[in-house]
Amino acid sequence: MNDWTRRDFVRSSAILGAASLVPSALASGLTYRTDDTIRVGVIGCGGRGTGAAVNALAAHPNVNIVAMADLFEDRLNGSYGWLSENDDFGDRVKVDPAHKFVGFDAYKQLLAIDNIDYVILATPPHFRPIHFDAAIHAGKHVFMEKPVAVDPAGIRKVLDAGARAKQKALSVVAGTQRRHENSYLSLMKRVNDGELGEIVSASCYWNQGGLWVHDRKPEYSDMEWQCRNWLYFTWLSGDHICEQHIHNIDVINWAKDGPPVKATGMGGREVRTNAKYGNIFDHFSIEYEYTDGMTMQSMCRQIDGCAGRVEEVIVGSKARSVSRPGYAVITGGSEWRFAADNRNPYEQEHVDLIASILGEGRYLNEAKRVAESTLTAIMGRMSAYTGKSITWEQALSSQLDLSPNAYSFSDLPVRPVAVPGKTPLI
Repeated sequence: MNDWTRRDFVRSSAILGAASLVPSALASGLTYRTDDTIRVGVIGCGGRGTGAAVNALAAHPNVNIVAMADLFEDRLNGSYGWLSENDDFGDRVKVDPAHKFVGFDAYKQLLAIDNIDYVILATPPHFRPIHFDAAIHAGKHVFMEKPVAVDPAGIRKVLDAGARAKQKALSVVAGTQRRHENSYLSLMKRVNDGELGEIVSASCYWNQGGLWVHDRKPEYSDMEWQCRNWLYFTWLSGDHICEQHIHNIDVINWAKDGPPVKATGMGGREVRTNAKYGNIFDHFSIEYEYTDGMTMQSMCRQIDGCAGRVEEVIVGSKARSVSRPGYAVITGGSEWRFAADNRNPYEQEHVDLIASILGEGRYLNEAKRVAESTLTAIMGRMSAYTGKSITWEQALSSQLDLSPNAYSFSDLPVRPVAVPGKTPLI
């Protein structure tokens, strides 16, 4: 991995880009099946993992949750209890006590179960490349939450695993659910058909108040506290530009059919300065430049009492679009407003994944494009943290690896908060 080059990236990208050419009938890979049950394992049983399990159960009546894994037993038991006691789908949560796994190696034990059809990967983002790589090695189809990494080392691992998934005809869907939402699909078709004209500029936003925080308890080790309070540590979340704002960034990359070539950013930690907020920033502003010279302004903020805005704006030579979940309009040219049905996109992404797995829809492998959008966010964070402009090639080949020295419940000093102009660009 230390010798990764742009040529390697292009080669992996070409493999993944050809994924849509794989016949859907080859994508099922479920040769062991003896019934119609779609068996799902959940790795990461927090709020998003539990939510994704609900979405999978809602997506298809034959889905059963058959195994669960988490770093913490209390979180696994809480998730299992809520799912199994639900009146609508609790009878399809069939997790044998022997298939509940806890600890840093819990994912390995779950992936060793032969008859699991696909796995949900919903741990803190740092672990995503490790778990995705292991899932593909184990021959599992994958739903993985965004972002898919927190550093360039993780991105390279995801690209490699995604290329191997294509070779094995394993389906991969990522949690950038706007790609599966009818309002966005309808808008992007119009963008691709030229209704906006040439895209001359874009902007995207995720500005909101603060989120939850998990206070430290005396019995917590450094590792346990950071993992339970993972939003606020860059090595675990990638910072909120990566963990949250990736959705909006991904939409602009979608419209541009690829990632930017350069980022120049700024940001800071103005309000959330207490130690319980770890070492992340509370606001970012990044200018991204694309291959044709077009620039996109990206803003994200998590500060209470400030104006909120979560949407994407694309300005073309003929018209302008504005989009956010369930809403899409075009003005200034051929006026259009989305008014069709809009199924819950969190469910739809599992509907689409299951169709790919069963060979009933087109083969899906979203690893490359979600890796590109994740690296776009990482590139912006790296620029803001250091105060330097950074190119796509620099970000992709960077040796930055935020992994801890060991995965154990022991001492784990908090990395210092980045200081632009002083923090080195690695």
